[in-house]
Amino acid sequence: MLPLRIEQKDDTPEIIFDIENEIFEITGKSLPEDVIDFYQPVYNWLEEYVRDPLEKSVFKVKIEYFNSASHKAINDLLNILTKAKKNGGDIIINWYFLREDEDMLESGNDYEELTGLKFEYIGYI
Repeated sequence: MLPLRIEQKDDTPEIIFDIENEIFEITGKSLPEDVIDFYQPVYNWLEEYVRDPLEKSVFKVKIEYFNSASHKAINDLLNILTKAKKNGGDIIINWYFLREDEDMLESGNDYEELTGLKFEYIGYI
């Protein structure tokens, strides 16, 4: 499976999904004009990945800010990852948040509760 690489811009996050190197990262701000158009390649890649996932995958999510449309998109992305469990994959989400950003921490808690995925919370300055 080919890696997925989307370059970070002012209003969209960098996304690197690379099975061979076991890199699964989303970093930056998520405020795209067309959320569906931006995230569709990500959904497509993940749908293929969860059919035959690695035994253990750690997804690093370090989103500084996201709008309400991106909130739903991230939820959809995480819901796709729940399918990996059925196919023998263990998914862990490393949820990064600025230590003073209680909203981002709460968002992670909400996603964890909604999806049932394992989250590890990492506060940074």
